[in-house]
Amino acid sequence: MKVLIADKFEESGINGLKEIGCEVVYSPDLKDDSLVEAVRDSQADILVVRSTRVTEAALAAGRLSLVVRAGAGYNTIDVKAASSRGIYVSNCPGKNSIAVAELAFALILALDRRLPDNVADLRAGKWNKKEYGKARGLYGRTLGLIGLGQIGREMITRAKAFGMDVTGWSRSLTPESAAELGIAYRQTIIEVAYDCDILSVHIALAPDTRGVINDGVFDAMKPGSYLINTSRAEVIDQAALKRAVNTKGIRAGLDVFANEPEGATGDFKDEIVTLPNIYGTHHIGASTEQAQEAIAAETLRIISAFKETGKVPNVVNLADHTPATHLLVVRHQDRPGVLAYVLNEIKAANINVQRMENIVFAGAEAAVARIELDGALGTETMNRIRDGNNNIVEATLIALT
Repeated sequence: MKVLIADKFEESGINGLKEIGCEVVYSPDLKDDSLVEAVRDSQADILVVRSTRVTEAALAAGRLSLVVRAGAGYNTIDVKAASSRGIYVSNCPGKNSIAVAELAFALILALDRRLPDNVADLRAGKWNKKEYGKARGLYGRTLGLIGLGQIGREMITRAKAFGMDVTGWSRSLTPESAAELGIAYRQTIIEVAYDCDILSVHIALAPDTRGVINDGVFDAMKPGSYLINTSRAEVIDQAALKRAVNTKGIRAGLDVFANEPEGATGDFKDEIVTLPNIYGTHHIGASTEQAQEAIAAETLRIISAFKETGKVPNVVNLADHTPATHLLVVRHQDRPGVLAYVLNEIKAANINVQRMENIVFAGAEAAVARIELDGALGTETMNRIRDGNNNIVEATLIALT
């Protein structure tokens, strides 16, 4: 199995892939047309990427079966195009959680103590303890969390270590789970914004989260509050953020931007960083040695499982629901040709199989096939399935609700 790695990747991960018998092509600077060419020329089975954008052209260029995002988010991959070509897309969720939480708190402290300005003046030969000696402090302040996945939970432990109160919102949060986490439960993002001194965003980019931090959220925040974003720039309405900075004195620490260069280096222009009280980093939330080693190990686990079993851990593009309307359950002797016979009858009825599995019992004498269909099989077809093969014990058609 051939693996093309199109971004920087830990040596431990490369060595691990070779140890399990993979042929590795390591080209960490691929992007755009060069990625398309590499996929075509290498004829790789698996593509591993971090920040490199994977387009439909790249997916169609060769014989890819799997794309692994060596990180959590996968918005840089054309998942729809991958799904249409039967290419698995997998990611490594949670492996960079500590690193991102550490950076989020670094940004909080940088805002509160104005650390970048301190450094800039020192390097310019200016001493200004009078100005920089003014800070609010974090103890007793309220941290509001939008999103309580693994990163959000890592934020809770760090906030409590600073003596902060925590309030939060997520789709899955309930009053009971909030109590278990030791935080205050809020029903809406607006309620969190109203309560907190610092609002930290930890949600994935999706159609329903694009621009979810908007004018309404900023209107609810206290004047001079802090905003931290280490998720994706697009979850924040950028125009609303500019207005909030200019009219309410909102201060923001951002690791992500709307106009980031595609590569690891390049020219960067974004009006947001020219505003007062905006501090930023270069989308480095996951960029610690610890996090990258953990992601490399998880990438290795995904590829190893796929190579050995054909199953993909953490796959993100399988259908939650199929067009299946009926389930055909066939109990049969585990003999060659049984399933082929059943599938031929289904084909003759012009019914499509949406999903199927064949479960073999101990001893490999009998099995049960569960076949999801996008239509009902007629009585004659069911009779042929039941009576046309001596190895079929029973066949039942169930309507799905």
